Amino acid sequence: MPVSATLQSAARPIVVPQTEYVSKPQRLESVDMLRGAIMIIMALDHVRDYVHYPIEPTNLQNTWPALFFTRWITHFCAPLFMFLAGTGAFLALGRGRSKRNLAWFLFSRGVFLLVMEYVVMQLAWNFSFHLLPMEFITLSALGTAMIVLAGLIFVPRSLMIGASAGMVLFHNAFDSYHAASWGSWYWVWALLHEQAFIKNSEGTLVILTGYPIIPWIGVMALGYSFGSVLKMETSKRHRTLYLLGGGLTLAFIVLRWTNLYGDPQPWQFYPTASTTVMSFLNLQKYPPSLLYLLMTIGPGIMLLPLLEKVKNRAGQWMIVFGRVPMFFYVVHVFVVHAVAVGMALAAHKPVPWAPLWFFGTIPANFGFPLWVVYVIWIAIIIALYPVCRWYAELKKRRKDWWLGYL
Repeated sequence: MPVSATLQSAARPIVVPQTEYVSKPQRLESVDMLRGAIMIIMALDHVRDYVHYPIEPTNLQNTWPALFFTRWITHFCAPLFMFLAGTGAFLALGRGRSKRNLAWFLFSRGVFLLVMEYVVMQLAWNFSFHLLPMEFITLSALGTAMIVLAGLIFVPRSLMIGASAGMVLFHNAFDSYHAASWGSWYWVWALLHEQAFIKNSEGTLVILTGYPIIPWIGVMALGYSFGSVLKMETSKRHRTLYLLGGGLTLAFIVLRWTNLYGDPQPWQFYPTASTTVMSFLNLQKYPPSLLYLLMTIGPGIMLLPLLEKVKNRAGQWMIVFGRVPMFFYVVHVFVVHAVAVGMALAAHKPVPWAPLWFFGTIPANFGFPLWVVYVIWIAIIIALYPVCRWYAELKKRRKDWWLGYL
C-alpha cells in the first residue's frame, strides 16, 4: 500500500456506534426522596381506609379540615408515582439500557403488575381471592401505562409529547360522555375514562374501574419526556424545575379560580373560609381531572430542587422507601390490613376484611378516631423501614433479573 494511502487511512476518524444517553450520570437522590415521601404519605390513606370511621373525607357536608386534608395530602401520591415511573424509565437509558431493552422491560413489567394486581393485591386488599368486584386500580393502571409506554418510546419525541399532553389537557372535554351510552360496549369507556362497575353476562359485578387509563397513560408518558430535564447542568436544571413546576401550579390556580375548565365539580364560596378552601381544592381523582394533575404534579416538580439540599436523617429514610417503592407498596397493604383486623378483633368491633369501599351498608360501631389512624400509620412506617432498607441493600448487592420487577 502506498505511504499516502496509509496516511489517509490513519487520518480517518474511527466511528464508534453510540447508544442513546451513554453517559451514566450520578443518581439524583431527590427523585428517590420524592418517591419515598409519596409512598409514606400513601400509607396514611390506606390506614384511614381500614381504621377510620366510615366518613367520606371529601364530602363537604360532613367532613372537617383535619379529615379533609388527611385525604387531600394523599392526592399527590398517584400522579407523582405515575409521573416518576415514566421519568425513571427515561433515566434508565443512561444506565446501560438501549431503547429496545427498555421497551421489553416496560412491557414485561407492565404484564407483571397486572398479574400482581389480580393475584397478590387481591389477597392483600381483601384477604380473599373470591370477593368481587375485582379492582382495576393502582397497579392495573400503572401496568397498562407501562405497556403503552413501551411502544411510545419509539415515537418521535415531539409527537409523543403532543399525544400525551393531549390526553391530559383535553380528556375532561369528554366528561359528558358516559359508559351507558356505549351500549354493550360500555366497559370500553369505563376502562378508558369513567369509574364504573363492569358486569358479566349474568349481571354479576366483575371489575371496578377505579383508575380509568387515558389520563394515566398521558401522565406516565409526560414523566418520560420530563426525564431530559433532570440531565441538565445543576443550575439550569433547578431553574427549569422551578419554572415548569411553578407554571403548572399557577395554571391550576387560574383555571380553578375561573371555573372555566379542568374539573367536573366547580368550587364555590361557603359561609366559612375553611370550607371554601376545601371546596377550591376538592377535585376529581377518578379519573384524575386536569386540575387534579396540575395541583399535584406542579408542586411535586418544584420540590425536586429543594430536596437536593436535604441531607438529614429524614431524607435518608425517604430515599430508602423511594428505592423500593413497589416492594413497600405490596408489603404495606398486607401489614395495614392485618393490623386493622387485629385492632377490630381486640376492640370487639366489626372487622374490615375488605376496605370501606366494599361495604354496601357500614356496620354500626365501625372504626376508630382520626388520631388513632395517625398513630398506627407512624408505627407501621417505623416498623417497615428496616425491612425496606434490607431489600434496598439486596437490590444494590445483587443483579438478579426479578429484582427489577419488584
